[in-house]
Amino acid sequence: MRNRKWIMNTAIDRDRGFLTEADRAYLLGETEMSHEGSKRNAEARIRNRTRNAILDFDVLTQMLSKKDRRQVFEHVGSDDDLQSGLTAMLAFAYLGLREQGVDFEEVLVPAVRSAEEAYAADQLEAKVSVDIAFDVETSIEATHEGIADRLAAGDPVTPRELFSLVLERGHDVTSYDEVAIALSADTDEEFLERLASYHGGDLRYVSDSRAIIDLTDAPDEPGRN
Repeated sequence: MRNRKWIMNTAIDRDRGFLTEADRAYLLGETEMSHEGSKRNAEARIRNRTRNAILDFDVLTQMLSKKDRRQVFEHVGSDDDLQSGLTAMLAFAYLGLREQGVDFEEVLVPAVRSAEEAYAADQLEAKVSVDIAFDVETSIEATHEGIADRLAAGDPVTPRELFSLVLERGHDVTSYDEVAIALSADTDEEFLERLASYHGGDLRYVSDSRAIIDLTDAPDEPGRN
């Protein structure tokens, strides 16, 4: 019933990755920049670290030992946060490429082919040929403007629609007293709870098909609890 493949991890005090705790706090709205120059510097620093982190994967793929790689992924089957991070990593790459007019297939196909060839040589002591089919069909079901209109009218939106409107358009939902959420069999309850917490709201379930995020006591800016 629950799809736990993508749950935004909002923990700031995790061990450092390529983002520092200060970077995470800024991106999650926990830190205010008093000067526009400080904001620009923080954003430039994050962009630079992100690009260099991507470049570092070439080093990791080629040089990190098999033992260390396996330990990184050792609990991936049961680690929801790690699976979520991997999903977000691919989504970040897909979106960034699509915005620049580059087909995801251009990086996906050589990546999968080289990985399959390396796996076969190492694990099976064999040489393989790899056929890869990648196809995406997209139909527009809701625009951000339409989602915002439904919020303003008090009509329910899905958790993903709310996430998309806030994260991609910066829409401030704290101006509403409450947000109605449409539930389905595929609704990820943990994701929904984190989404409500991110906005400082209280989540309550009204029925099997409806939930409410109560924002009457929420702070003015999301992410501040």
